[in-house]
Amino acid sequence: MFTLNNLFLLLTGLTAIYLLWRFYTRYSKTKKLHDIYYMMGFAVLLVSGLLLIFLGLGILKSPYVLTVASLIPLGISMGLMNQYCPKYKKLYAWFALIGFLAIAVTSFAAPDLKKIAVPLFHGVAGLVIFLLPILTKDAPKGFFWVGIGGVLIGLGGIALAFISMGAQLLFFSPTFVMLILTPLLLLMTLAFTWGFVKDIKG
Repeated sequence: MFTLNNLFLLLTGLTAIYLLWRFYTRYSKTKKLHDIYYMMGFAVLLVSGLLLIFLGLGILKSPYVLTVASLIPLGISMGLMNQYCPKYKKLYAWFALIGFLAIAVTSFAAPDLKKIAVPLFHGVAGLVIFLLPILTKDAPKGFFWVGIGGVLIGLGGIALAFISMGAQLLFFSPTFVMLILTPLLLLMTLAFTWGFVKDIKG
């Protein structure tokens, strides 16, 4: 049965496909690594959305989903670091790799440590996505919308992580998170799209 949640997820997927096309078009001309990282992040978002449509929101409790979904903020933040803060891109790449491995290992083998790993690495990636578009002087007008998307992805990701551990973040109860998750994903993707398109046009 096609639900309202599935409609939000479908629109999110279509928006992600549009962004993937825009990034690929730019990459085919410039061959810049940051577009590869952006495409990785939004490709994972697209696949995650399709899985949620066909398998339902219950798969969010799976450690596989939590691990793979971490590539969304890590990929986007790595793209931003490569594009706008290249001086620290290698250092951040190591941070992202360690973060991904830490989330993967703790999701399967050390649930207690996951309470530290997920908020830490998701939180830092979210801060990078939020701050760089705002603080970068060379960013085009309107690029701050990427930062708005960073706030949304940070809150949503950390809230989901707490739920997967059987805990609650502030007022983000399991029921509330499931209620707002799919429209939040759509709003996040639209914010990213508005900001990144400004960058691609620039």
